[in-house]
Amino acid sequence: MEPQNQTSVALFVLLGLTDQLNLQIIFFGMFLLFYMTNLIGNSSVMVISILDPSLHTPMYFFLCNLSFLDIFYSSVTVPKMLADFFSAKKTISFGSCISQIHFFHFLGSTEVLLLTAMAYDRYVAIGHPLRYTIIMNSKACLNLALSSWMTGFFHSLLHTVMTVKLPFCGPNKVNHFFCDIKPVLKLACSDTSLNVKLLKRVTGTLATTSLLLTLLSYLFISKFILNIRTVEGRKRAFSTCTAHLTVVFLLYGTAIFTYVRPSSEDSLDQDRAAAVLFTVVTPALNPIIYTLRNKDMKRSLRQLIKRWSL
Repeated sequence: MEPQNQTSVALFVLLGLTDQLNLQIIFFGMFLLFYMTNLIGNSSVMVISILDPSLHTPMYFFLCNLSFLDIFYSSVTVPKMLADFFSAKKTISFGSCISQIHFFHFLGSTEVLLLTAMAYDRYVAIGHPLRYTIIMNSKACLNLALSSWMTGFFHSLLHTVMTVKLPFCGPNKVNHFFCDIKPVLKLACSDTSLNVKLLKRVTGTLATTSLLLTLLSYLFISKFILNIRTVEGRKRAFSTCTAHLTVVFLLYGTAIFTYVRPSSEDSLDQDRAAAVLFTVVTPALNPIIYTLRNKDMKRSLRQLIKRWSL
């Protein structure tokens, strides 16, 4: 009996976003700009958070983790996509394709969980300000971050192993600009119903549970904010949450839209558009959102610029 994990496909062909040359040139310029903004913006957030002692707080510890994730999350797919815009053969090896699936879901699910930890941090900061440093001590912050990374890794490992076990004997054209689970499963030569069920239930449960916990944190935060007597105090408390909420809705909305819906050819086309948002656009917007909405970050940035210009 032939082993079920054998594959005759050595290379996959990525169909990309479009085959029209004029659109490829436009997309290349736009996505390169977003990617450079991502690298510069998130690297700046990390450098500022590390160099400024006043930012050595739980909030900026998580923000530094988020910036690190955004850089590598986007780097899993965007450089290959940019190169493929000017490549006649948009091929990727079987091993590279599986690696792309693994790291994309590892870093993506870790980011989802980290955003939940950041919501809890905001809840403690606003709801229990006097006990904030006790509850969110360095050990608690490290445990929350490590839990996010480890859960993200094992969540991705499950899908990676289940995908590798499938036989791929052709065709080998992936209807996407990178190797994602749903379009790759379409190419398998055996029943993938278990893989699809795991994707919907495990990934769907992870995303929706994290979103519900985040919203629950903000439900309690809203209650605490309403109890603040002064308008200025309410504004100050709410301003610490708006940036995080913006990022949450950008990421969760596209993730749930992509991985919970049934898969079809039309849905795969929609998935590609959604994937552009959470692989190209959102990682570039995150540092801008956090910097523009954060007085401490802007102050530290000005101080560093002055120090380096002397």
